[in-house]
Amino acid sequence: MTEPTSPLQIPDFRRFWLSRFTSVVATTGMVVVIGYQLYDIARSEYGMSIPQAAFQLGLLGFAQFVPLMLLTPVAGLVADRFDRRFVAGLAIALDLLIALSLAYASASGLRSLPLLFMLAALHGTARVFVSPALGAIAPNIVPASLIPRAIAFNSIAWQAGSVAGPAAAGFLFAGDAALPYWCATGLLAFSSLCVLSIRKLPPVEINRDLHPVRQIVEGFRFVWNERFLLGCVSLDLFAVLLGGATALMPVFARDILHVGPEGLGQMRAAPALGAAVVALWLSWRPLAHNVGVKMLWAVAIYGGTTLAFGLSRNFLLSLGVLALLGAADMVSVFVRSSLVQLNTPDDVRGRVSAISGLAISASNELGELQSGIAAALLGATGAVVFGGAGAIVITALWARIFPEIREARTFAPRYRQREPER
Repeated sequence: MTEPTSPLQIPDFRRFWLSRFTSVVATTGMVVVIGYQLYDIARSEYGMSIPQAAFQLGLLGFAQFVPLMLLTPVAGLVADRFDRRFVAGLAIALDLLIALSLAYASASGLRSLPLLFMLAALHGTARVFVSPALGAIAPNIVPASLIPRAIAFNSIAWQAGSVAGPAAAGFLFAGDAALPYWCATGLLAFSSLCVLSIRKLPPVEINRDLHPVRQIVEGFRFVWNERFLLGCVSLDLFAVLLGGATALMPVFARDILHVGPEGLGQMRAAPALGAAVVALWLSWRPLAHNVGVKMLWAVAIYGGTTLAFGLSRNFLLSLGVLALLGAADMVSVFVRSSLVQLNTPDDVRGRVSAISGLAISASNELGELQSGIAAALLGATGAVVFGGAGAIVITALWARIFPEIREARTFAPRYRQREPER
């Protein structure tokens, strides 16, 4: 049988890709609408000032982070012990129920801050099980030589979905508050069916005699002992924690750039558009040399474009800067994801994917909390500018603290052979 030259030649990868794409369209659209609804309710129905309502956006991010923080170690172990297809499929189905609840609440006028906070927390709970299970599937259905390309195609699914989801949700919401959630329900149903239709995966060789708590600890210990992985994961954590401007986009859309929910959808889509273009290029010409240095420069550019967005008062300029931000972030994501996947043995891949996912989620959701607090103290502009500058400083520090990242020339595995715990 001829060896495939592209991941898309593999039927299971096509199902995996469709599942990823449709779930991202649904969930990113939901997140945009939830954020705008919450900010708008806080301003119009609760009479909050701009800083007070911006702080509510920070609390929204924190509400999604709490279940991620508590359940991520368990989710990683579940992804290693059980069939990853069913774990991901069932978690996506849970998100479907959340979308239905949001659709009903919006259609019937039952929206309120407590309800939105509760459903956002449940959305975070579903995501914590989706991420490690889906993230660990690709290396089981794609040959190792095609993993960098598979990651690029996976990123295209993510970024294309992140373009389509927010943009469509913003326009749909402007017409009918419930419509984005009804559409998300159908997309999540399709996504769940796609991942469940993937052929049965080979069982993961994991020491099942080891106590589950010790298995969880083993995943954290592996990342901690592999400084190379630790540097990659923590760089994203701290850079995005400081540099994330996403949480404050409703403030810029409503009260600074005055472009409303349609403009917010375009602003949320702009980084994904830039990232999708870069991901398409990387799927054709994946990076192969000096990958560590390129990741560091990409994170520094991410911080610089975040700072520029905070200072912009022109909508078109803001969209352009956000597209560059997404392009730089895509290079960082591509390199980091390839390094983590290829430098992790299969028996801990679910747990390491969960830890990496926790770092990403912590940087996003806790970044939203940080942005909300900073906006309450410094204003929205000051918070974004401060965060962008902080991301640049973090990149410079990590380049010095973790020379292993600078020295990474290729994606070749660097982890040491290890004896399984008994």
